[in-house]
This record gives sequence, structure tokens and C-alpha cells, in this order.
Amino acid sequence: MYVTYNPEGIGDVLILPIESGKKDEVTHEKFGPIVKIIDQNNNVLGYNIFKASKHLSLEGKGKLQLTQSLLDELKQLFKENHLNDSLDFDLTPKFVVGYVTSKIQHENADKLSVCEVEVGEETLQIVCGAPNVDKDQKVVVAKVGATMPSGLKIKPTKLRGVASNGMICSKKELGLTQPEEEIGIYVLDDAYKVGEPFNF
Repeated sequence: MYVTYNPEGIGDVLILPIESGKKDEVTHEKFGPIVKIIDQNNNVLGYNIFKASKHLSLEGKGKLQLTQSLLDELKQLFKENHLNDSLDFDLTPKFVVGYVTSKIQHENADKLSVCEVEVGEETLQIVCGAPNVDKDQKVVVAKVGATMPSGLKIKPTKLRGVASNGMICSKKELGLTQPEEEIGIYVLDDAYKVGEPFNF
């Protein structure tokens, strides 16, 4: 999960995005330096923390990984300003190295495969449409909860009736340069360790 801090571009404001929404359908609630942004259905879209450098220990600028220590500071700031919203975010890495342990043909779709992918302490069933996916490959997996560079959020789904919990990624989907002749998923070499975060 990421936050944004761009003091030169927008001022001393930390942006904590939760969900996307239409800008003309949002309302704001103020709790001291915290502005809570909600949509018409009362879903929280995010928070803006003003005078962020005064209240939080910020390291770096731009798009920053939300760390446990920063999350703890945010929880304390919320408490001090009587904002009782839960900030129980899953901070485990959402892009990890996976290992395809099995691949079978999807029973209802010729161009889809059902893969079992080990991602460390768990194995995920992922439906994949890439022509080059195969057993015994190391791949990049976007786990449920990941937000792709395109803005797409990975959620549990069913593809043609078969459950899929994650996405096996191509270079293009990760925002990396992918040669035209390189079709399909990004196959990693053996230097990568299964379950480790994939940074891009």
C-alpha cells in the first residue's frame, strides 16, 4: 500500500488513498489536520493529512510505501483528533515472486489455464490467459489487494466459473518495457526466491 507526499507540487500534505471515486460525488469531513474523503454511499475514499511534516516522520517524497511505523503514527494522529476510523491495512507485499506448481486446461475456456502458484506460505489458484504460462516457472504474482500501475485493483473473482485469487503478470501490466515479440507473462530466472517481494 502506498501514500503520496509531494511538498513541492501540492504542499505539506500526505495523501492516503483507499478507493477511487468520482470527484463530483465526494464530501469531506475535517478532524484537525485530517480531511476524510467519502462518497455518496459513505464509503471512505481516502484521507489528506495537512501539515504532514509536523505530525508524521516522513522519509522521502513522491509515492511512498506505507510502513508499519508510519501507520502507527497515523493511528495515533487519528486518535488524538477523535477520528475513530479503523486503519487495519494489510501491509504485506502485494507483488511477489511465485512458482507455478501445476497448470491444467480451464474446463470452460480453451484459452485459459488454471494454475496453482506457490507464493511463500500459501498456494493460490489463479486463472491465467497467457499463452506462455507453464508448470515450474517463476513468475510475478499480484496478490488480492494489489493495485496495478493502471489503477486496476486485484480482487477475488471467478473466470468462466472458476475461482481466481490473484494475477500472474506480464511486463506490460507491471508498467515495464515489454518487447513486441515477447508475448505473455513475465517469466523470471532462478535468481529470484519464491515468496519474496517483487519490486518494480
